[in-house]
Amino acid sequence: MRLDAAAPDAATRWHDRATIPYRGRNLCLRLDDGPAETTLEGDELHLPLPPGATPRQIQDRTEAWLREQAMRHLSTLVTEKFPPGRKAPALAERRGPLRLVLSFARGGHWIEATGDNTLRCHWRLIEQPDAVIARAVDRALALLPATQAMADLFAAEA
Repeated sequence: MRLDAAAPDAATRWHDRATIPYRGRNLCLRLDDGPAETTLEGDELHLPLPPGATPRQIQDRTEAWLREQAMRHLSTLVTEKFPPGRKAPALAERRGPLRLVLSFARGGHWIEATGDNTLRCHWRLIEQPDAVIARAVDRALALLPATQAMADLFAAEA
C-alpha cells in the first residue's frame, strides 16, 4: 500500500449491494426506505435510506449500526466472562464496576485495559470473527491492573 495513494472513492465503497465485514462474515447493504430502523436479515443489512442516498449517508448509517452492535456484543461477552459477583482472582479486588467504552483511534490495540477498570475497545473489532473477538476480550480482562491497595500490599512485602 502506498502512503501517497489517494483515498478510495466513497461511491465505490458505500452503495446499495456493497458488502461490509461483520463478525467474520460479509453483509450485503440494502437500501430500504420502508423500515424505520436498520435491520439485519440473514446476510443482508437493511438500511432505512431511500434509493438515492449519498455514499456519506450510507456510510454514516452503516457505521452507526456497527458501533451499536460492537457495544452490545462486547458488553455481553464481558458480562458472560465476569458476571457481577464472580470471584475471579484478577477481578476480586477491583475498585468499582468494570466500564466498557468504544475507541475510534486510528492505531493501537483492539482492546486496552486501563487502571480505572475501563476496557477501551476499538469499534471495528466487530468486523472480526467471534473467536478473535472472544480472545481479545479474554486478553484484555487478564491485563486489568490490580487495585492500588493490593499493589502497595505486595510492594511492602518485597
